[in-house]
Amino acid sequence: MTIFTASVFDATVIFEGNELFKGQGSASMWAEKLAAELKSGVTVQKIGTGWVLCGTSDGVECKWGIHGQRLMRIN
Repeated sequence: MTIFTASVFDATVIFEGNELFKGQGSASMWAEKLAAELKSGVTVQKIGTGWVLCGTSDGVECKWGIHGQRLMRIN
């Protein structure tokens, strides 16, 4: 099972059309899970009123938020 199919039931906020983690703690927990899946470092970053996951996937720097209770890359 991949982390990208797991449901994200944590509190979220909408900022500039993106659904983000509301709290740093829950974002950090998901960052650890994502880092294990990608086998690379993942950090959290505050953007506006929410938190995103930041890391590298296939050599490309990415940010992940939430869409439909699943992790999703955001611009």
